[in-house]
Amino acid sequence: MVPPNPHARPQVRALARRLAKTLILPVCAFAGGACATALSGGGSRTALGDTPYAAVEQLGRVLVDIENEYVDPVDRAKLVDGAIKGMVGELDPHSSYMPPEEFRAFESDTEGEFGGIGIEVESRNDQLVVLSPIEGSPADRAGIKSGDIIVSVDGKDPSAEPLDKLVKRLRGAPGSRVKVGVRRAGVADLLTFELARELVHVPSVSSRLLVNGVAYVRVKQFQDHTHDELLEAAAKLRSRSGGKVSGVILDLRSDPGGLVDQAADVADEFLDGGVIYSTRHRGQIVDEVKAHAGGAFSTVPVVVLVNQYTASASELVAGALQDQKRASVVGEPTFGKGSVQAIIGLPGGAGMRLTVSRYYTPSGRAIQADGVHPDVTVETGKEEEGVSYREKDLDGHLAPESAGAQAKPKNVVVVADDGGAPVPEPTGREARNVPEDPEKGSDAVLKVGWQVLAQAMPHR
Repeated sequence: MVPPNPHARPQVRALARRLAKTLILPVCAFAGGACATALSGGGSRTALGDTPYAAVEQLGRVLVDIENEYVDPVDRAKLVDGAIKGMVGELDPHSSYMPPEEFRAFESDTEGEFGGIGIEVESRNDQLVVLSPIEGSPADRAGIKSGDIIVSVDGKDPSAEPLDKLVKRLRGAPGSRVKVGVRRAGVADLLTFELARELVHVPSVSSRLLVNGVAYVRVKQFQDHTHDELLEAAAKLRSRSGGKVSGVILDLRSDPGGLVDQAADVADEFLDGGVIYSTRHRGQIVDEVKAHAGGAFSTVPVVVLVNQYTASASELVAGALQDQKRASVVGEPTFGKGSVQAIIGLPGGAGMRLTVSRYYTPSGRAIQADGVHPDVTVETGKEEEGVSYREKDLDGHLAPESAGAQAKPKNVVVVADDGGAPVPEPTGREARNVPEDPEKGSDAVLKVGWQVLAQAMPHR
């Protein structure tokens, strides 16, 4: 490992310290094209200089021409926002400019709190289906249940607008009210709930004590309080098991990442020292994060469950535990998001996600466009028609560190064609959806992880 460069430029080293809050989610950008006729006559064109001021001058000229010549009056603020979005979005799929309203929503997501009624929904067969009410939320207390179909929001048909706009409609300032119409299987009449929105906290960690004193811990996303929630879960699990747990299954499947500092703190609880990760900016190491002694789960066998939607900060955790020989990674190769975004506040309440560095596992492996490769790969007997949803499939992604061949799976377990039923997303602190004995459940990956952990645990 190359040590951090003490002569790195001060602004680069300062940039590394700004990475305490980063959100790294897989996103795609789309662009469209059109053609137009020239408005001006034979006006001469001059080459742009190589300074930012020349570029801004060109932007100003285009803005003036649009304001003066476009067929209809235009909104200057909207045009400027669009220009900035295009400039930042051109960099890579994870850099983006966020106008004030979008930036506020983004901050709410990373904090794990928002004003709303507290339900998780998905669009299924052109219907808006409740996945689950969040424990203790207004929707939970009112009796909204998993599987309910939302047919109206304040009298409007939810199918008439995109899911993201509908979610915004369900959210709102604490104390404001919303009327939700629901159809429920087995109930003839339409159910109507008039709910007052509240500040809802979405837990990012759920857990359960399994048989033989094994702790199951699921991290849904790395948010502001994820590390605190992990410590609370560890205390609860130890209490239930009589003082200590015999092993841990850390489930990072479909965890899109989140705050890097929280991911490092979580990894620290499974380690007793050594490097967790390092970051490099333009080839120079600008940060190296190390673990401390005395982690909550630093002395027990660990298995980490991953899939192709395990991305970014969650890959950082899986890679650290794998490199440090603290855990066996079970599942499928991860998403491959190995870049770090700084969250930059801008005047007027806007913000920007800007890719500022790449991160590396303790052994110096670059995750970007490659991912973490499991120690035990779980495959179904049926091919998925070549469909891939990973970083390397995104247009404009940062190139991988090496063009060499991907690592071959160390150990492959082939399961039934359907792979078993996936575990439903937990919405509370208690992972009630996970069976106490994974051998009796239908989740094939969890079952393989359970078997791998049993081999690593001392014979009882």
